[in-house]
Amino acid sequence: MDQVEKKAASVDEAKTAALEELGMQEDQVEFEIVKEPKGGFLGMGSQEAVVIARPKKSAEETTEAELDEQADVAADFLEELLELMDLEVEVETHLEDGTMYVEIWGAGDEDEMGILIGKHGSVLDGLQEIVRVHVGQKIGTRCRVIVDVEDYQKRRRSRLVSKAKDAGKRVLRTGNPESLEAMNAFERKIVHDAIASMKGLESESEGQDPDRHVVISPRS
Repeated sequence: MDQVEKKAASVDEAKTAALEELGMQEDQVEFEIVKEPKGGFLGMGSQEAVVIARPKKSAEETTEAELDEQADVAADFLEELLELMDLEVEVETHLEDGTMYVEIWGAGDEDEMGILIGKHGSVLDGLQEIVRVHVGQKIGTRCRVIVDVEDYQKRRRSRLVSKAKDAGKRVLRTGNPESLEAMNAFERKIVHDAIASMKGLESESEGQDPDRHVVISPRS
């Protein structure tokens, strides 16, 4: 994604929405403030802030060699962590369609894998965040590997992409915006990416966690 444009009541809100869609931190992005917000009289003549966010050159797509290094660091960390948890697992790395996965496979009790995933993937999301921080501190670059447990993330990604595209087709057909259910940041990023691949549509996140959700609209 070369850039995203976001509108919001304030510049900070527009920046936050852009960062979420890009899946990046503020120091990895350059902002262009297209319009400052303006208040109107009794709501008339008001104007939202408009911000364009572009990834900095240093945040360009990670090379395969860099992904391999990140995956090795993540795999070593997870092996040590899961050994301390006394779980019988195998940890493998796998590059698929440009995405590097660090995959955890159970060698014993299936219930143990369910524990690692958690309700709606909550524990797995926590593992992802821990790995993200560890890899960032160890290598000094943004972590781009995805932690997966027995293909749960791949299945979840596939379901979300399908749901987003079905909703996008309805929006194109009816011309009416559509809100999806509340999702975490990882899930919202998948939806934003799916909608960005469809012509004539745009998406933005609205609301506050845990009720933050994606709204799909015809591109203005």
